[in-house]
Amino acid sequence: MTLLKIARMGHPVLLQPAQPVTDPQAPAIRTLVADMIETMLDAGGVGLAAPQVHQGLRLFVYRVPETRSMGEDDPPRLPAVLINPVLEPVDDDMVDRMEGCLSIPGLRGWVPRYRRIAWRGLNADGQETHGIASGFLANVFQHEYDHLNGILYPMRMTDLGRMGFDTEMARYGERP
Repeated sequence: MTLLKIARMGHPVLLQPAQPVTDPQAPAIRTLVADMIETMLDAGGVGLAAPQVHQGLRLFVYRVPETRSMGEDDPPRLPAVLINPVLEPVDDDMVDRMEGCLSIPGLRGWVPRYRRIAWRGLNADGQETHGIASGFLANVFQHEYDHLNGILYPMRMTDLGRMGFDTEMARYGERP
């Protein structure tokens, strides 16, 4: 497996809508997914979208570490992939979440996100999968899905005064 270079804010690949994956079983896609998981873990991330590694494809990898799990509706999850995902809010209930991004290193901000989402797509075997996500997983899915549509989290923020460097936000920014 190979560690991939992560595109940073300012690179045009991050602002373009990604294209559907036509053959989820293709060896190149399997290799990309494995490399993305390795890259995500190496970088200490919880999600990584293909555009972030300079691939304009509609897929992302994700995980929910035990320390980020928010209860029985949001259990820890091992690294996995969602290919050609579709997300829809379950209702209008939203919550502000503190987010960071591997493509915007060193910064964090409060972003409004849907509390619960319905999701569907293909898994690593190319089989259809679906569910309802809440808690941390819902946040990760929405963040990574935005990457597939050329959206970075600061573009979702309603108050840029609630954005700052990791160290400062850890000390002063833990307010909803």
